[in-house]
Amino acid sequence: MMIVPSFWAEARAQYRRKGKQITVRRFGWSDASQDDAQRNAQGRVDEALARAVSGESLPRRERKVPYNGGDGLPIREEVVDRIGETVITRNAYGARCMNTPNVLFVDIDFNDGPGKRMVWGTALVLLAASAVMLVLMAAAGKSIGSLLAAAAVGVLLTLVLSATIAQLVHRLAVRARGGPEAIARKNILRFMATRPDWLVHLYRTPAGFRLLATHRLFDPLDAEVAACFEALATDPVYAAMCLNQHCFRARVSAKPWRIGIGDHIRPRPGTWPVSPERLPARRAWLERYDRAAAGFAACRFIESIGKGASDPAAQAVKQLHDELSRAHSTLPIA
Repeated sequence: MMIVPSFWAEARAQYRRKGKQITVRRFGWSDASQDDAQRNAQGRVDEALARAVSGESLPRRERKVPYNGGDGLPIREEVVDRIGETVITRNAYGARCMNTPNVLFVDIDFNDGPGKRMVWGTALVLLAASAVMLVLMAAAGKSIGSLLAAAAVGVLLTLVLSATIAQLVHRLAVRARGGPEAIARKNILRFMATRPDWLVHLYRTPAGFRLLATHRLFDPLDAEVAACFEALATDPVYAAMCLNQHCFRARVSAKPWRIGIGDHIRPRPGTWPVSPERLPARRAWLERYDRAAAGFAACRFIESIGKGASDPAAQAVKQLHDELSRAHSTLPIA
């Protein structure tokens, strides 16, 4: 279940006995009130302390992070608006994001570099070439010193050149196939060809593509979602976030550094909440950001793919996404 709380708190509990001291801190959250968040924090810290006293190994303190979900915490961002089940938040660098529990978004970054497999394959080729050279030198009667020197040179060249050569080979292969955008698009069409009942909407982002499915609602834990992410080479950080946070997510306003704002959101870091005395600095930065972001779109609609019919709830989320991201405008994407 997706949870994006409006209120956060932290509680601390300590155990002392016979020279042994254990201190545990835990966060709490609530959509109802700050007091309710504090009660949630107290309940969680009491449970954690009891487990620690019993000898269980567990973190004594939770990290204050936006939405990595590694510790099972909800999304920790300022709630800007709630529209049905969709929650609009302000992320750690100031952009607005849509969070939805059941409408599938797929984030696809264009692959601009060789994978580890290609780098290792290139390294093996270079090592094999070095080995052949050593065999030929040995057959020619070269001394042990010459052979050792040649081996050292071969290893050094492998370390230095394997990544560079793999990068060159990758770029040539990508260019031969029409470029990264064409490759990603063909991959999407190939995926959709096996799913005639699907309906997805394709958007261009600054770094790649975004897909939004409207033919039905999805649980982020569905095996079909995992298969979709794998087949479309979804950004692994995004895929992990969907699993950990039980939601799908899409940025709907520009990244600040792409629209001429060189300084970070104030105060740093931008993890929510911030102390009351620091809110004016945050508001001033956000006002400047929002003015600049008004001249940009977060993505641009390209086309709809598939013959499925739209689910009304998913279609409503699409309409909201398109409006907030200005996907049908002619503004530059950022």
